[in-house]
Amino acid sequence: MRLKKKSRLILAMDLKDEKRSLEVCNNVKDYIDAIKVGYPLILSNGLDILTKIKKFGKPIIADFKVADIPWTSEKICKLATTNGADYVIIQGFLGEDVIKTCSKVAKIFVVAEMTHPGAKDFMQRNSLEISGIAKKYAYGIVAPATRPESIKKIRKIVGDMIIISPGIKVQGGKVGSALKAGADFEIIGRGIYDDKNPQSAAKIFYNKIEDNFKR
Repeated sequence: MRLKKKSRLILAMDLKDEKRSLEVCNNVKDYIDAIKVGYPLILSNGLDILTKIKKFGKPIIADFKVADIPWTSEKICKLATTNGADYVIIQGFLGEDVIKTCSKVAKIFVVAEMTHPGAKDFMQRNSLEISGIAKKYAYGIVAPATRPESIKKIRKIVGDMIIISPGIKVQGGKVGSALKAGADFEIIGRGIYDDKNPQSAAKIFYNKIEDNFKR
């Protein structure tokens, strides 16, 4: 399933409870463009959860942040795609051989830089080089909404490649800030699924983006 730019919102689903996760996905599906499924949900419920989420009609991004040798990384990506994932997130710091190998078996998003403060210790100084390698093989890039200045630099490297940006709301990124810096989609997880009314929260974020980026 192809990722299309409509709401420009991606739901990050990192809850462990299957029932609650499916309820949230169903309630917010009208306000999001894709669902990024993380390890907490998959490790708690198995890869079958990807198939169950697929019924909501949204592209699924398996957020495995794959970080292993090429042989192992390839197997992980295959497991994700054969169980319903449309895209797989892999780490870019492993180098070109891993990125290239994974790209042969899956449409991949490569993490150029992460959102947490510790990313400044090592990843940030290499994010542009990672982006340059990823441009040759990947479908898109993951860049931090917590550092819009990094998004701007990465955009200059990757051209018109898709950039998705996590870190909105709870981690400090402001809604719309990553888009203004050059990202194509903003990723929100806890700001939606931890809300008492996830549907209402998703609608608020949707409207904020609508106000600034008319679709």
